[in-house]
Amino acid sequence: MQETLIHYETCPGCGSVNLQPALTAIDQTVSRKTFSILECGDCTLRFTQDVPDALSIGEYYRSDDYISHTDTSKGLVNRLYHMVRKQTLSDKHRLIALATRHSKGTLLDIGAGTGAFVQYMHEHGWATTGLEPDEAAREKARSVHQVNLLPAEELYLLPPDHFNVITLWHVLEHVHDLHPYLEQLKTVLKPGGRIFIAVPNYTSYDARRYGGFWAAYDVPRHLYHFSPESMSRLLDSHALQLHATQPMWYDSFYISMLSEKYRKGNGKGNFVGGVITGAFSNLKAFVDKSKCSSLIYVIGK
Repeated sequence: MQETLIHYETCPGCGSVNLQPALTAIDQTVSRKTFSILECGDCTLRFTQDVPDALSIGEYYRSDDYISHTDTSKGLVNRLYHMVRKQTLSDKHRLIALATRHSKGTLLDIGAGTGAFVQYMHEHGWATTGLEPDEAAREKARSVHQVNLLPAEELYLLPPDHFNVITLWHVLEHVHDLHPYLEQLKTVLKPGGRIFIAVPNYTSYDARRYGGFWAAYDVPRHLYHFSPESMSRLLDSHALQLHATQPMWYDSFYISMLSEKYRKGNGKGNFVGGVITGAFSNLKAFVDKSKCSSLIYVIGK
């Protein structure tokens, strides 16, 4: 199938024409193609230029290494990822309870992968709905976690004012129709509810250290690359209120170890170097949490 590419003349976040080249990055997972990343001089959003459109990008997700779909434990980095996943599920559950002051309610998880989080929250008293675009991931959710996930397009069929909580764990950076998507999240969120959006943060120490080899650029699957400022500007444009920002401490280690592998180029990388960089990045974020490798934005309407 012939790819249809999206070439931005204006910022996909704020619409500014003040665009500047930031860096280039290689698709390390599937195609080995090189993509340009631009930065908006007004809102500071970075974005991948000439990305495949929504109908063309599916081929770039077809990889055994795409762990949110396959749950692979191949390789040291992925094994470590799965070792800490149980703890991160508990951390997310605790964050939701603190931010909403609810121990149960209706929860929508978007980009649910193979359903681990949906299953976990259901087991802890929440009425859960999960959306996932990948059919193979939905089938794995049924077979492994006994969870029935809905196709991603079902988002626009959900009832208004229905969910106490909406979660997007590293999802928003993949969404082509960014602005209509945020408006639909507002529509289905109950008054007083909360949206939890987790995205990588290109202003982190590890992002600066690895440059184009930073694993969280993940071109072309990541269409946008957020800074805290660009996220704040984006939310303001949709009359969404930012209530809190929460660091994701484990992400700096995982991303740094992957980045070391990409930088070295032999598929092995430097485990110790990744751990040291991740720890140093977290140390800087401990002083200023807006510099954490990944951030969770807690949002209301």
